[in-house]
Amino acid sequence: MTHETVRARVRDYYTGKLRQHGPTPAGADWNSQASQTLRFEQLAQLWRGDDSASIIDYGCGYGAMAAWLRERGHRGAYTGFDMSAEMVAAAERESAALPGCRFTADRSLLDPATVAVASGIFNVRLETGADEWLAYMLTTIADLARLGRRGFAFNALTLYSDADHRRPDLYYADPLMLFDHCKRHYSRFVSLLHDYELYEFTLLVRS
Repeated sequence: MTHETVRARVRDYYTGKLRQHGPTPAGADWNSQASQTLRFEQLAQLWRGDDSASIIDYGCGYGAMAAWLRERGHRGAYTGFDMSAEMVAAAERESAALPGCRFTADRSLLDPATVAVASGIFNVRLETGADEWLAYMLTTIADLARLGRRGFAFNALTLYSDADHRRPDLYYADPLMLFDHCKRHYSRFVSLLHDYELYEFTLLVRS
């Protein structure tokens, strides 16, 4: 299976969620607004103290992070990227009044920013095999690294989740393996956050 096939599956899945639930946390396949916000708070530790940092939100959905940033006084340029053109259209509508925000479904239009972040894009593997999904994940992490001049961050469901609560269509990543991967390939400065109340972790990689 090619990465393009995987991307098409993921794109169609999230487009379906948006059509079903609209521009809401459920429309991006999140359980709640609270869990969505908690994830943003972990990612934001990457640029803490720099409200002028430019940000690429890789897999932006309907643009919830853009509103969250502006509500907290962040002034840096925000670019949301999503493979789903319908998600991008929804994000443009939802964020029309927000200054300094733009959205695209075209990867070729992304220029590097201060940081690049991804929230939730590695969770739903559907029928993709675990090995194939990991290969896709590592390729996407490499893309995040290219886009964040000062670093990048992402989250994923954790392999430490209770086995009897796991779903076969979700991917539970090994946080230690990914920490080691990022440490060896991208930076000496890697933080693993695995102490918040979700069955997941966040990796912050600073250049």
